[in-house]
Amino acid sequence: MIFTPVEIEETVNMFSHQNLDVRCITMGINLLDCADSDEKKANQKIYDKIMRYAGNLVKTGQDIEKEMGVPIINKRISVTPIALVAGASGAKSYVSYCKTLDRCAKELGVNFIGGFSALVQKGITPADKTLIESIPEALSVTDNVCSSVNVGTTKNGINMDAVKLMGEIIKQTAEISKNNPVNGCAKLVVFCNAPEDNPFMAGAFHGPGEGDSVINVGVSGPGVILAAARQFKGKPINELADGIKKMAFKITRMGQLVGTEAARRLGVKFGILDLSLAPTPAVGDSVARILEEIGLEGAGAPGTTAALAMLTDMVKKGGVMASTNVGGLSGAFIPVSEDEGMINAVKQNSICLEKLEAMTTVCSVGLDMIAIPGDTSATTISGILADEFAIGMVNNKTTACRLIPAPGKKAGEWVEFGGLLGGCPVMPVNNFSCADFINRGGRIPAPIHSFRN
Repeated sequence: MIFTPVEIEETVNMFSHQNLDVRCITMGINLLDCADSDEKKANQKIYDKIMRYAGNLVKTGQDIEKEMGVPIINKRISVTPIALVAGASGAKSYVSYCKTLDRCAKELGVNFIGGFSALVQKGITPADKTLIESIPEALSVTDNVCSSVNVGTTKNGINMDAVKLMGEIIKQTAEISKNNPVNGCAKLVVFCNAPEDNPFMAGAFHGPGEGDSVINVGVSGPGVILAAARQFKGKPINELADGIKKMAFKITRMGQLVGTEAARRLGVKFGILDLSLAPTPAVGDSVARILEEIGLEGAGAPGTTAALAMLTDMVKKGGVMASTNVGGLSGAFIPVSEDEGMINAVKQNSICLEKLEAMTTVCSVGLDMIAIPGDTSATTISGILADEFAIGMVNNKTTACRLIPAPGKKAGEWVEFGGLLGGCPVMPVNNFSCADFINRGGRIPAPIHSFRN
């Protein structure tokens, strides 16, 4: 991969003034060979394998940062969904597995480790149920572990028994960890069509279809795209779209270089590059501000979904042209607490939960890092999950929810999560009941267009 002097100068300017960074390099590690009927032996195998494979992950990332001048914000690990590994032990709780993952993360110095996960889109095994029921305690006694549960796919429909259960688990997790520095729900995401190669937390896990170990990279550049949009003020939308696409191409080339080099030094394969516009609470690093630059008074105004659809599509088109390894989620994230422009939109009442749901039909992921009143019922939470997953199932796209009931807080009050997780106002939730619908259980069948064999 050859870069011209002009490209290098342009990229340096992106780092210096536009908040461009490699958001994360994530090492995926297969743990299927660590399964054991003895819980202690299984945990030891997991610890040994993670430490062996990821021992130089942080140092490698730091070395690349120094040598290339590329900021790599997070070094992370994702592992095989633990429900697939721990089931052989017959343990009644998987909290010990979560503690082992947390121990690895702390000793290695990584920011997060993902994979305390279960895949229950069509049914729930005893191991899956044990893992899900372990989530509240597991996330309350650990600091660096992220958990995810996939409850639906376009091919299988939506497991409504799992949706009902996850509403209850989210409530329990929020309550049991309410006095922790970070509420456990900030580390818990529920999916439809979860990708097996996602480098971003909290939803990263190393899918069963992956190799023994890979490096996946997440590149983020809302500030760079915002700067590109400013160059087309007043121009036709197709010209703006072309400018965004070209900038996404340049960002992707940088990520490809970092990912390839990290994989080479660590002796593993380069997996995918996820080009997602992942915002932070920092000013100038906001997807909402890009939407405003496109011509909206505030995120959530009429036209928001159309503008976001264009933005997401151009980011993907630019990325695919620059790399044959684009994967993961790749698009635009709209987390409320992690985007200062989105926070401002909530404060100004230009955006609501229902508008965010509409926006998820065209962007990456879904309802992300949203604080809701602490007294929201478990069935209402399940109803929000079901709505979001119906969007994912019918549109054959990944959708997810990271909802955080804020114990003791009401709509409009502020809740703080800290660091990259930020903080945000508690958003109001529709109080009309969906309990009878959720309590039916069963499974929403796959849509007709899923039958493509």
